[in-house]
Amino acid sequence: MQLTASAPTLEGQAQPAAPTKIVLAGKLFDPYTLQLLDNQAITICNDSGMILDVSPLSAISSNFASFDGEVIDLRHLTVLPGFVDTHVHFFLHPYAETSWVDQVTKESIVERTIKATVHAKRTLMAGFTAVRDLGTEGAGDADIALRKCLSSPGALIPGPRYFCVTRAIAPTGTYGPKSSLYVNKEGIDDVTGVDVADGTQECVKAVRRQIGAGADWIKIYADYAVRSRASEVSCRVGAASMATFDYDELKAMICTAHAYGVKVAAHATNRSTIIPLISLGVDSIEHAYDMFAPDSTAVEMFEEYAGHKTKYVPTLAAYYTMTQGKGEIWDRAANSFKAALELDLDNISCGGDTGVFAHGANALELSLMVRLGADWKKVLRWATLGGWECIRSRMWEGEAGKTRLAQVGDLKEDPRIVGDNEVPFGAVRKGFIADLIATPGNFAADFESAVSAENIQFVMKGGKIYKRDGLPLV
Repeated sequence: MQLTASAPTLEGQAQPAAPTKIVLAGKLFDPYTLQLLDNQAITICNDSGMILDVSPLSAISSNFASFDGEVIDLRHLTVLPGFVDTHVHFFLHPYAETSWVDQVTKESIVERTIKATVHAKRTLMAGFTAVRDLGTEGAGDADIALRKCLSSPGALIPGPRYFCVTRAIAPTGTYGPKSSLYVNKEGIDDVTGVDVADGTQECVKAVRRQIGAGADWIKIYADYAVRSRASEVSCRVGAASMATFDYDELKAMICTAHAYGVKVAAHATNRSTIIPLISLGVDSIEHAYDMFAPDSTAVEMFEEYAGHKTKYVPTLAAYYTMTQGKGEIWDRAANSFKAALELDLDNISCGGDTGVFAHGANALELSLMVRLGADWKKVLRWATLGGWECIRSRMWEGEAGKTRLAQVGDLKEDPRIVGDNEVPFGAVRKGFIADLIATPGNFAADFESAVSAENIQFVMKGGKIYKRDGLPLV
């Protein structure tokens, strides 16, 4: 519903645009306090898209007749910060449609890029206003150009704020696609799914190359099924995930990236790989589905994770989709997540490895977390503020970051000055960017329905409305 009121105007006289708009929220989720606040008024600057004020509706006049800006009445909905998916692949689509190998080797860069634009819009319409894309998977550096089209002053297409890595890094012989004819060659027809690097010098060069290309993040494949070609004769050996880089190579990449002010995400499934990564200060661990050892429980394994700032991104939705929620792999992923809950681990963010399953169904990750026992309020925090805390730049970290965050209310983080991906988001507070979504759902009674794409009735990114009354405006 939209209410507008304007001051009297002289016929034929052009009037300047109103400087602000107001969003009225029936309920407003605060990820800092985990509270649902009743009847809030959110004032937004039209030029910058920044939030200027959040106040109880009772504290301001409910008569907007003298207000010459737009009043967006969402008092019948619950408003919350836009969701953040911290692990997507816009250049992939569900493997149930086309296998990963066929996507990478048979779909052209043009086709994959056009599909990525479709995926971006679907993601935004589902209420996800920011994502981190962890690799183009054979599409080279196409994500850099896509980012320009999504997250820049000259944005051409609708989609979320877009943080990208260009190409992930893995050593020789590790990643696909793998030729069945030329088994000692990397890739097929010169298409490789990663940037190949061996030894500390090559690893440092690969990190510098990605950063020079414009990467927001560096992604490392720290373990993988390196011996997959042995699967024909030894299933367990072929499927086993094992460490790819040695300690010195990992240290060289993480230290180099951090020296340039860039964070590092690591694909890591096994505890033996994860613990060294945490000691090296890696910024996020993707998957971590196998936090078990023969003589230890997953809870004991996660105790070493607790107390560190490294974000845990469990990607439950990918495992659930690939296994239909059955079998050993899903059980390990689910039990690892339950162990993290048992330890009250809170440095979690929501990233589903979206692309393995359909873009626009990103909320499956949130739903699975709640199904496995997570408090829905914490899941909303992990999917909003926790997402920003994960994907934001290193300029927001450390003591300098604390000082910067404390000054957000001074309205210094204007996107026209700092850039679209440097603004604070994930909360509805003064000085944050106005990335807002709204749903009629009841989180406590039916969480999955409340967060589903079908129930996201309103989407705003940067103060601009992209979806209203359940209908896309773009």
